[in-house]
Amino acid sequence: MAITHQSSTKQDILEYLLKHSQATAFELAEALDVSPQAIRRHLKDLEVEKLILFSSMQTGMGRPQHIYQLSRQGRDRLSRTTNDRFGDSYGQFAVSLLDTLAETVGHDQVRSILRKQWERKALEYQERLGNATLSQRVATLVELRKAEGFMAECHPVDESESSQGDRFILTEHHCAISNVAESFPSVCGHELEMFAAVLPDCTVERTHWIIDGEHRCGYLVQARKQKPHG
Repeated sequence: MAITHQSSTKQDILEYLLKHSQATAFELAEALDVSPQAIRRHLKDLEVEKLILFSSMQTGMGRPQHIYQLSRQGRDRLSRTTNDRFGDSYGQFAVSLLDTLAETVGHDQVRSILRKQWERKALEYQERLGNATLSQRVATLVELRKAEGFMAECHPVDESESSQGDRFILTEHHCAISNVAESFPSVCGHELEMFAAVLPDCTVERTHWIIDGEHRCGYLVQARKQKPHG
C-alpha cells in the first residue's frame, strides 16, 4: 500500500507541475496535503529519474529556494501515462488512417471529412449539455472532455457580482488527439469551431495552444451581450 501511495503522490506532483508550469516544494506540499519532508523525498526521486528540473531563486537572506518544473522526459512520461489510460494506439491508428485517406482522396477531402466529424461531435455535445445555465453547460463540457482524455478544467475569469459568472477559461492540459493534431493541425481549428457551435450564446477565443509550444490549450468562453429590446 505504501508503494501505491508513493507512486500516486509522484503522479500528483507531475500533474500539478503540468498544470501550473512550476512550483516550490512548499507549494506542492500545501496543494497535495503532503508533508514537506515527504514531498522533498518524492522530488529527489523524480529528479534522479530526470522527470523534473529545478532552478534556484534567492528570496531574502535565507537559503535559495528551488523552483521545480517538468523536464521534457517528465512531460513525455505524463503524456504516455495519460495516453495509455485512454488508448494511444487508437490515436496512432487514426493518424495512419488519415494519412492513407490523404494519399487516396487528397488533403482537401480529408479536411472536409474532419470538419464533418467535428460537426457531429458538436451535435453530440449539445445533446448532452441541454438548456442549462452557462456555468452548468461549461462544467458538463469539461467532464465530457475529461472522460475523453483531455485533462480539462475550467474556472470563472471574474467572480464579482457584476460579471454574473459569464466568463470562463476552459483549459486542457493534455491533448488526447495530439498525434492527429501534429499531422493535421486543421483539427485544432475545427475544435475551436466546435466549442463555438456547442455554446452558441457565447464567443470562444483561443488563449493558449500546445502546438505553439505552450504547456496547455486554453479557451476564453464569454457570454454574448444581450441586445436590449425596443
